[in-house]
Amino acid sequence: MSEWIYFFDLCGTAVFALSGALAAGRHRMDPFGVIVLASVTAVGGGSIRDALLGTTPVFWIRDPNYIIVILLTVLLTMLFVRKPKKVPQHTLPIADALGLALFTVIGAEKALSLELGGMIAVVMGLITGVGGGIIRDLLCRQIPMILRTEIYATASIVGGISYSLSIHLGAVDKQALVLAMIAALAIRLAAIKWHLSLPAFDLKTNKQ
Repeated sequence: MSEWIYFFDLCGTAVFALSGALAAGRHRMDPFGVIVLASVTAVGGGSIRDALLGTTPVFWIRDPNYIIVILLTVLLTMLFVRKPKKVPQHTLPIADALGLALFTVIGAEKALSLELGGMIAVVMGLITGVGGGIIRDLLCRQIPMILRTEIYATASIVGGISYSLSIHLGAVDKQALVLAMIAALAIRLAAIKWHLSLPAFDLKTNKQ
């Protein structure tokens, strides 16, 4: 893993840990609960990805820096965000969008580094991007964000395709990374701002 990708991976870990800590605060969890929720949000998707790819031990066991980043993020959040109810409404969705964009690209890069195909790279990017958020929402007894809000998974898929296609066309890692993150983030933020969504699959039964 290049230094740039490793840096963005740590940034994504911090962002998703922040979103997990904010969710824990809104549900009035104790400090242990905040750490647990922040941790599963930050490393859940990547752990599922590594398990599926057979790259074990998973990344955060091989590199304790990820745990350190999570703990520091939790500590800073608990110190400086004293009243979760006063946190702006869009803070959690925006933090989640940043994490989604970052982790999508990291997941796709991991698959391509193992010389897997572009389709697998897109799937691994999606799993990495949404896996932690799904676990977070389930622990908070909520329908996962991927199932209940505006365009979400689509943003991750576009980001994964952008990264894989850029690498295929000969772009260097840094350029492909930035392009794919901008693509995924722009789509997700647009969906948040304008409440964009895909058409619903609605099966209506005929009344007798």
